Amino acid sequence: MSEICTLRRRLLGGAGATLMLAGLPGVAHASLQSPNAPLRALSFYNRHTGERTTAEFWGEGHYLQSGLTQLDTVLRDHRVNEVAPIDRGLYELVYQLAEKLDYHKDIHLISGYRSMKTNEMLAARSGGVAKRSYHTKAMAVDIAMPGVALSDLRKAALSLQGGGVGYYPRSGFVHVDTGPVRRW
Repeated sequence: MSEICTLRRRLLGGAGATLMLAGLPGVAHASLQSPNAPLRALSFYNRHTGERTTAEFWGEGHYLQSGLTQLDTVLRDHRVNEVAPIDRGLYELVYQLAEKLDYHKDIHLISGYRSMKTNEMLAARSGGVAKRSYHTKAMAVDIAMPGVALSDLRKAALSLQGGGVGYYPRSGFVHVDTGPVRRW
């Protein structure tokens, strides 16, 4: 019985509680914004531009603008060199995903923010691009985590219930967005 109590205390303590609460609507962001929440950083490698960045986006109870700016820049629409402020909830979701998978290396970015011009061009070339994509709202990323099976990345993303999850095994990535919870 004491092992169960110890486990429960640990889960209700730090990151475990955050992950458990992440699936509850309206609770995820509030729990992550606690002043006592640990420093959070993400590392991205943009496969199109070759850029890498590691940036702390949360610390001391608030978002860190310099880190957000770094991340927004790497996730920009490289085709037209347009930067947009990425949904902070998306950074939280990707952070939770990396934590769940115990992944501490560069997350490979296939696509982040897309301008309408870029999205229309891609949609004209492929039937797999949504005309009203969450990429155009700066609320989606297509990612891979080298060393993590794509199917495991998908399962972990689905378990977080943070938004949409698309599975593209032939293209080698998983789509994650902060829109309504859905899958394809």
